Amino acid sequence: MEGINYIKHLNGVFERFSRDNRLNPSHISLYVTLFQIWNTEYFRAEFYINRADVMKMSKIGSTATYHRCIKQLDHWKYILYQPSHNPYKGSKVKMFNFGTSGEQVLNNYCAQNKTSSKQPLIGITKHIQTKKNISKPENLKNAISLDFKNGTKLFGDVQFRDNLKSGSDKDYGEPL
Repeated sequence: MEGINYIKHLNGVFERFSRDNRLNPSHISLYVTLFQIWNTEYFRAEFYINRADVMKMSKIGSTATYHRCIKQLDHWKYILYQPSHNPYKGSKVKMFNFGTSGEQVLNNYCAQNKTSSKQPLIGITKHIQTKKNISKPENLKNAISLDFKNGTKLFGDVQFRDNLKSGSDKDYGEPL
């Protein structure tokens, strides 16, 4: 098949996966494995697979799960699967082209979320402002204060218990 774009295809099929409630992780793992084999076959129109190899790559341990998932992927039009019943030949698989047109694939959820597919003009991330910068050495000395009597430490404004008793009166022969 000509014109398969690896990234666009995966984006298209994952977008379709997110809308399909019938799929479970075994289906997705199997599809990704088949896609990887298709990639190593230079996206030929059809290719042959070995069940044992595909099961090993997709981390599917049960032949019943493998057969159920591959037949369902065929039935749901994610792939075209033709079993051979010949252990020397292998089964034939044809992959379909998802989201690989020359146009940019737009996310269908943008309209539902009332968001735009355009790039935002203002950055989304905001910088967190702190009272004082404790990463500077002179501020770090003042940020930590110890109270050895009741076993607590203060770091900035946060108090925490010194369960390891790391103060100056620590007895290292004593268990934690």
